[in-house]
Formats: sequence, structure tokens, C-alpha cells
Amino acid sequence: MTNDEKIHFREEGYLVFPGVIPEERVVFYRSVFDEMVERARKMAAAEPHWSLELDDEGEPIPGLLHKVQGVCVVDSRILELAREPAVLDRVEALVGPEIDVFGTKFFPKLPGGGSSVYWHQDNFYFGTNSDVIVSCGIYLETSDEANGCLTVVPASHLSGEIAEHEKRVNSHGSWMQVDEARAIQVEVPPGSVVLFSANLLHGALDNTSERSRYSTAWHYVPAAFVSDRFIKGEYEDRHTVRGA
Repeated sequence: MTNDEKIHFREEGYLVFPGVIPEERVVFYRSVFDEMVERARKMAAAEPHWSLELDDEGEPIPGLLHKVQGVCVVDSRILELAREPAVLDRVEALVGPEIDVFGTKFFPKLPGGGSSVYWHQDNFYFGTNSDVIVSCGIYLETSDEANGCLTVVPASHLSGEIAEHEKRVNSHGSWMQVDEARAIQVEVPPGSVVLFSANLLHGALDNTSERSRYSTAWHYVPAAFVSDRFIKGEYEDRHTVRGA
């Protein structure tokens, strides 16, 4: 990682690395996620680790996968994606040589119902405003405005404040209001990696296309990072990915 990239991360709160994961690896991981999508097609309701898209009344839509939470627990092959050198070599420049990952998720963003994660800060869910947590999105397919790309508010991490988030009936998670005039869309090709501060305001658009938008989302921390919610050795979805 260059010095300019480190400065951009510190000042703007995010970095984009287009197409850095080798194509053959992208194809492999997509095949694993295809298996998950097919498994979910048989689900009538949510199951542990698995959530379905919701209708306007907040009821699950059978067979339409929204998210796999703890995806590296569900399928250990995805942990290798978290260990890809193209990812960890860049993360190491931000958190140091000994790295853990936690809170691993797969979002398929399927056509005909791929809903958004609306505006939020990851640290809201972690009960902290720590600036050592680096969130990471990895995009296995083209991500653009039509199929629900990532959106960010540059420099919104600098205050270190965690805003109020509210639950919506017809969506998963808790979200907040943002002045979208400051937001930018992060459109990227397959194999791209986006790193950002866990304090950064971000979200994603709904998928209005006929294409899926497979991506992962998780969080890197120094291996020595201590958290009451993600206790090393106890929380099942925390994994050492580099170093001790």
C-alpha cells in the first residue's frame, strides 16, 4: 500500500482496489456461493446463519436469500477468501502483521428482491467507536448502480461519533438518515476489494437489475484486539487469518 493510499484511508475513510483478486479464484468463490443460493431456495423461513428477504409486511419471502451471517462458519472454504494475499497485504498496512477477521457475511443481492443494507456505521453493531476496525467488502461480480453497489459518505468517520440507528419493519438491521448529497457510489468490477473504517457512513442500493451482485462483508482487526462481544476463542466467527 502506498503512502498516498494510507493518507486517503485516514482522511476519506475508505480505499478501493479494483479487480485485484485473480479471476480463477473469483470463479471458484462464486461457485461456492451458488451452492448457498441454491440451498436457500428450499427454505420457507430463516434458519441459523441464514436470513431471507422480507416483504412489505416484514415477512420472509420463501427461497429468496438475503444474507448468510457467519459465512466462514457455514463454509470454511470462504475463509480462504478472507486470507487472499491481495486482501491481507493491504489490510496489514492498516492493522499490522497479526490479523483476525470477524463477523463474516455473504450478500447475494439477487434479482427480483436483492434489498439494501441502508445507511449505517458498522461500529454501531459492535458497541464501539474504535478506529482500529477495518471493514472489508469483496465483490465477486460487477457491482454498479443498477444491481445495488456500495455507497459511502467520504470523511464521515472523522468525528468518531456513532449516530442513532432505527429499526425498519420491512428490512433487516437498524439504519439511519444521511445527507445523500455527500454520498458517492462505489462501482467496481469482479474481484474488487473495498476497505473502509467501521465508523464510516455507508450503505448499498437496492438491486433493480436482472443480475445478482455476490459480495462478502467482514471486519479485520489486530489479533490482539479485545472486545466484549467478539471474544477471541469464544466467538465462533472470529478467525486468525495472518500471524500468530
